[in-house]
Amino acid sequence: MQDNPIWTLPPRKQRSRLAEDLVAKISQHMRDGTLKRGEKLPAELDIMRAEGVSRTVVRDALSRLQVAGLVETRRGVGTFVCDMPAAPELKLGPATISTAEDVLELLELRMSLEVAAVGLAAQRRTPESLQEIRVALDAIQQGAVQLPAGLPISADFQFHIKIAKAAENPHLLDIMKHLGAKQIPRNKFNSAYKAHEDGEAYKENLSLEHEMIYDSIARGDVDCARAAMQLHLINSRERLLKAQRRA
Repeated sequence: MQDNPIWTLPPRKQRSRLAEDLVAKISQHMRDGTLKRGEKLPAELDIMRAEGVSRTVVRDALSRLQVAGLVETRRGVGTFVCDMPAAPELKLGPATISTAEDVLELLELRMSLEVAAVGLAAQRRTPESLQEIRVALDAIQQGAVQLPAGLPISADFQFHIKIAKAAENPHLLDIMKHLGAKQIPRNKFNSAYKAHEDGEAYKENLSLEHEMIYDSIARGDVDCARAAMQLHLINSRERLLKAQRRA
């Protein structure tokens, strides 16, 4: 029979691991509603008996929860739930973007995220980052000529990624990369866009919107860059709705 690896840890690390496990278990009870906001946690002795851990482990776990702002201890009364823990991981991502409604909701998120990013890009762009945006934009324009069915999605995605990179905020860039190319509506619903009655006008308008964004960044015009990105995302939303109706 293989030994449980937890028992091979030094005593202090072993207690820390047990406390982490207890924190995770109590947090899950909060998330699933077993422990509600304002409710009193079981007494230390009851937790010790239920979980088979020492008083030191219980107190360590409660201390961690208190530091995180999830519980509060009232002397002589007990420990109470005062907030709900966040989800253990970000659920938003490519795997969760599967319907038109998902993409529309994502566009609403992007209106906040990318409008802020493009404003920072207009402030912080360097010759190198501006060139990267231009290369992605040129790839979009070339694709519009070469591919009658539509624009190259990867180039469109790279255009937005390079803007986030030019913003010089690693968190913005990480979120954009996490969302992936599915944030571009045509990636999931390209057949609807192919059915667009006036494909040439559609591609021309999209090209103009991208050019306006790039020009604003190149000029360092923060307000204009934000307005251009917001217009682009609003129009993208309207194009998706229209494509859905026509499809």
